[in-house]
Amino acid sequence: MHCPLPGLARAALLAVGLLLAAPASAQLGLGGEPLNTGPRGLTEIPPASRPLPIGQAASQPLPAAGLPGGPPSVTAPTALQPALPPDPATALRPIVFGSQMFTGRFGTEPFAGFNPDYQVAIGDRLTVRMWGAFTFDAALVVDAQGNLFLPNVGPVAVAGVRNADLSRQLEAQVKRTFRSNVGVYATLEAAQPVKVYVTGFVRAPGLYGGLSSNSVLYYLDRAGGIDPDRGSYLQVDVLRAGKRRTTINLYRFLLEGQIEPLQLQDGDTIVALPRKHVVQVSGDVLNPYVFEFDRPSIGSSELLAVARPRPGATHLSIVRSIGTQRRSEYHALSDAANVTIQDGDEISVTSDKYPGTILVRIEGAHLGERTLVLPYGAQLKDAVARLKPAPQAQVEALQLFRRSVAQRQKELIEASLRSLETYALTARSATSEEAALRNREAQQILEFIDRARNVQPRGQVILAQGSQSGELLMEDGDIIRLPERSNLVLVSGEVTFPNALAYDNRAAVDDYVARSGGYTQGADRAKVLVVHQDGSVGEARNAALSPGDEIMVLPKIETKSVELTRGITQIIYQIAVAAKVLFNL
Repeated sequence: MHCPLPGLARAALLAVGLLLAAPASAQLGLGGEPLNTGPRGLTEIPPASRPLPIGQAASQPLPAAGLPGGPPSVTAPTALQPALPPDPATALRPIVFGSQMFTGRFGTEPFAGFNPDYQVAIGDRLTVRMWGAFTFDAALVVDAQGNLFLPNVGPVAVAGVRNADLSRQLEAQVKRTFRSNVGVYATLEAAQPVKVYVTGFVRAPGLYGGLSSNSVLYYLDRAGGIDPDRGSYLQVDVLRAGKRRTTINLYRFLLEGQIEPLQLQDGDTIVALPRKHVVQVSGDVLNPYVFEFDRPSIGSSELLAVARPRPGATHLSIVRSIGTQRRSEYHALSDAANVTIQDGDEISVTSDKYPGTILVRIEGAHLGERTLVLPYGAQLKDAVARLKPAPQAQVEALQLFRRSVAQRQKELIEASLRSLETYALTARSATSEEAALRNREAQQILEFIDRARNVQPRGQVILAQGSQSGELLMEDGDIIRLPERSNLVLVSGEVTFPNALAYDNRAAVDDYVARSGGYTQGADRAKVLVVHQDGSVGEARNAALSPGDEIMVLPKIETKSVELTRGITQIIYQIAVAAKVLFNL
């Protein structure tokens, strides 16, 4: 008799079937390891807690760490490395100082090294070796009464003995039975596994397992770290049987590298207390964080000692909320000792400086210094007076390049590219065939836009046509270039053989184009530019050629839209003038 399965049972069987049919890579993490979830999301299960391979008995010893077939060593990097903390200078929101500690790096590295101050506890595993008249080599566990039982010696009390004194303690007991010719060596093989409560203002309160030798940072990191919006980094209490055993200041560990040594026991509780008083710091500092303090008001010198202003910083501004009002203060860093910072203040450190001198770079056919130091407000004629042109220099074609002009040219080209991009992506089509055609055309235009955005304008200031160019104010970072005299004329763009030709005072633009193989089929004969050596640009039909000029033949743009053609042509013209680079669609 056929009995249909209930809906829940059918769903369970279907889920099991899908799990069995899924590829192994879907159930495993990177490197074929099983995955687990924790306070930070997907992580690897530690090697110690991974299930044994099928067919391997639980009592079968695993290969040693680092050996072929064995688990990775403790210090070996895993496939899933914790992410680096965000940069406070570029983060979208203020970052609390101390939160950079808890990214998973403490919680993934248990401490199993030699700690001389560690006190042996019940459940610890010790390696004991005896040699000479009596030999013995075994790993023993400290029993419930805190003793180790040694053959022919009997129980030896070791609970509470310092790790550094362990061998001496055992040797003293062995000497009572074997007075000579017996050597003793003992060492802690593995600290006692413990479970510790982590609570308070942490991201994921809970009960976490580890070793008694692990630090408080290990368990805090396992719990996701201190909650940066609510928890305190200045006061983390460790409780045993409800009584405070110690208080840990995490800022002391961050700034001084010091943390209280502590041996945890089963049932200990780590409590992150509420956040105290905070001040936000930004601007010209090496540590632009939100800092926590244990007092509602502090001196600004104490705050700046941890924020660390940059060498050029001169002032600090304070924005303070008083009731419903926000008030501002402004102080020089030299007066910081007399300024008080209060809870909730927003501090910004600035560098208020005015330029006293500027640097101007000299390039080209120049025989003097390559960098000029000029007073702020100097004019072009002041820089020209200090030039030492080489004999082959063409001083009348002096060139000036400026960063601010290059930035403005970049902004103008970017504005034209955005308009072209908007038009290409929003054009309407009446039929599906027209839509497919526009889609291909839009792809071409977008590729053109991507290439055009990578062009860097030169930022040249044209001096030849200015009657008062000598009075032009110089800016810091300007570049003056003395071009060398040239007897060549460059021909580039839509010609068959772009080339450099000897100057001929009888030849016109068409003659140079003809000597370069003539126009290509994609040339726009109405858009031929002549770029003179001084940077000025003119159309071929109106320009008089001189030695050192460049003839640029622009491409012909053909699209289905007059507006699109005009936009692309304008951008090509802008790039040709600003960067002396020719583009085609």
